[in-house]
Amino acid sequence: MVSVLVPLYNEEESIPHLYEAVKGVMDGVGRPYELILVDDGSTDSTLDLITALHEKDKKVAVISFRRNFGQTAAFAAGFDAAKGGVIITLDGDLQNDPKDIPNLLAEIEHCDIVSGWRKNRKDKFISRRLPSIMANRLISKVTGVRLHDYGCSLKAYRADVVKKINLYGEMHRFIPAVASHVGARVREIETTHHPRRFGKSKYGISRTIKVFLDLITVKFLQSYSTKPIQAFGPIGLLSGFTGFMISFYLACEKVFRGRDIGGRPLLLLGVLLIIIGVQMIGMGLIAEMLARTYHESQNKPIYHAKLVLESDAADGGA
Repeated sequence: MVSVLVPLYNEEESIPHLYEAVKGVMDGVGRPYELILVDDGSTDSTLDLITALHEKDKKVAVISFRRNFGQTAAFAAGFDAAKGGVIITLDGDLQNDPKDIPNLLAEIEHCDIVSGWRKNRKDKFISRRLPSIMANRLISKVTGVRLHDYGCSLKAYRADVVKKINLYGEMHRFIPAVASHVGARVREIETTHHPRRFGKSKYGISRTIKVFLDLITVKFLQSYSTKPIQAFGPIGLLSGFTGFMISFYLACEKVFRGRDIGGRPLLLLGVLLIIIGVQMIGMGLIAEMLARTYHESQNKPIYHAKLVLESDAADGGA
């Protein structure tokens, strides 16, 4: 079964066209499917339209938020509700083409996540494409998962992979990187991109700042979520050692050469570096205790198994 997930926010004009396009493609695929429409607190007639679709077609599932929680929350709700073994996501503004879905389904037979690449993107260069190019290169460099288009919503996921990922902030765009960190296989294919037909984009260049901050979070979770002392410790040791050497040098100047060091800025720098070093190591130890408490109190695993085959041996072990 395939679950097609579409988050919607004030897309009343696009909904009838979107429904017909997805239905036509999925009926042609020949696999059982459901269409999950998530209303992210729309203020127009979006909810009325998708509710009417649900009444007409029982393959349509509807989730409606009480207010606008954002695209990541909409994806999270859809992932939780999805019944299919494969989940396809796409935007509701008709810029993603549902005709690419069969290509994604064919490709995901060989991997866990297929990410779309809007190679010929139909958006303004300065306000949309240029920031996207820079962000994609930065994300690829930092996470080690090289994709041309992290921001493309047209993706295919294996449900057993994506349902284990908790989403916050603007984290939906980082799912390939997070999943790859636990061993998921990620591929990228070119997809069609159309100019927006109705309304206007809900996102501006200010979104880039949020993406950058979430990237810091993703990198930390990838590398140090179970060993935070290794993130804070080296910084603290380097800072403390540097501060100690500066203070030692000034102490020698005072004791052996009789120079006045009380008014020297270098003295303040040395003391400051020592204090920072102590604080960073202290933060690392506190983070270690929090991480251990989190994993042990909730029995959170520190690994992700792809396959487990149990033996039929008796408990006695003979």
